Amino acid sequence: MLNGFEIVQWRVADWRSFPLVEGETVLWWLGQAGFAVRHGNRKFLIDPYLSDSLARKYAGTKYPHLRMMPPPVAPEQVADIDWVFCTHSHTDHMDPDTLSVIARNPGCCFIVPRAVVDHAVKIAGLEPDRVITVDAGETLELGGGISVAVVPSAHEDLKVNGRGEHFYVGYVIRLNGLSFYHAGDCVPYEGHRRWLSGVGPVDLALLAANGRDAERTAGGIPGNFTIDEVLELAAECSFPQVIVHHFGMFDFNTVDPQLLWRKIKAAGQELNVIVPIVNQAYHWRIRGFAHGEPQHVARMVPPLRSMQEST
Repeated sequence: MLNGFEIVQWRVADWRSFPLVEGETVLWWLGQAGFAVRHGNRKFLIDPYLSDSLARKYAGTKYPHLRMMPPPVAPEQVADIDWVFCTHSHTDHMDPDTLSVIARNPGCCFIVPRAVVDHAVKIAGLEPDRVITVDAGETLELGGGISVAVVPSAHEDLKVNGRGEHFYVGYVIRLNGLSFYHAGDCVPYEGHRRWLSGVGPVDLALLAANGRDAERTAGGIPGNFTIDEVLELAAECSFPQVIVHHFGMFDFNTVDPQLLWRKIKAAGQELNVIVPIVNQAYHWRIRGFAHGEPQHVARMVPPLRSMQEST
């Protein structure tokens, strides 16, 4: 059983050298909705956007998609990857410039919604036999005690194709002692809690918190949870830990991390909800702590708090 959770200053670029006991898990925020995860000797990414492809695509437009933060690691530095998960086909979640480079890892497979598999193969030049397709309601066994349950996401609606396959999904990934949920891009929808209760308990939820508004919707930019909706879902589903994300990448589609932090503190959730910082490692331990703190205690929350307040 996992004994606790700690936060360590550790560069994403050095993620392969992070010391892990067998069965432990560590993850890093890559910016936007992207995360890098190590579980023992298994390594995978979720929704990595590690290029500037959108700035090139939208140069000179109303929304030029200029990065507010540099990539914390270059795609060329990402080696020995087992899987890349994409929650949907938007480029900041399924980036051809990132995926095509990572595909040079010969053992890497790509897990994508079945509704967008043709797009994934085309844009990144992926070999079809290295692409695993999934849809909401399915469970994928990856071996070594790792499994993935797929649930729908609403961005801003539950969009399906003619076969009823979902364009937007979330993943509940079970890694022996830790279960975490990446919702992709999502807003509250009817039945969301039932879907989550149906796949079992979640220890950690990774939830986009940049919100939505009429101006962005009118501009073709669908939104996500607000921080208030994140806190509400966390309470309803009893998530022990939450990491918010999808901010600080594009100036037209972000939220001030100071606002996120103030809302979290006002709700009394500063020990449970994290506003992540690039090059911090979030480590779920097996070895016990000196004073026997309970499971999922963020033993470095005081220094994290001071860093968040300075962002």
